[in-house]
Amino acid sequence: MRLDYQEFQKRNAEIIIIGPDGPAAFRRLWESEAMPMIGLADPGSKIADIYQQEVNLLKLGRMPAVIVIDLEGIIRFIHYGNSMSDIPENKTVLAVLDEINSKKTVINSQ
Repeated sequence: MRLDYQEFQKRNAEIIIIGPDGPAAFRRLWESEAMPMIGLADPGSKIADIYQQEVNLLKLGRMPAVIVIDLEGIIRFIHYGNSMSDIPENKTVLAVLDEINSKKTVINSQ
């Protein structure tokens, strides 16, 4: 998503990365990597729990989740990964945003 960040912005979307690290560690990562998107520390997994993001310690912690929420707060797309590499391609998420922007209903990936 980082590489296509401008494409997400063109579609009036903001990417928020939620991670399990504490605020200080998260800030260091964001600064060292010059991440353009918003980073949100969630060390107690409160946000992850709200969106039912799976935590699997045998697979190195939180499983990836990609959730698209529209401006009305409605979840329009959700993908829960089964492994750390199970993440939808950017073109898939960008197509969802295009569909939202054209006022069409979006389908769940699951």
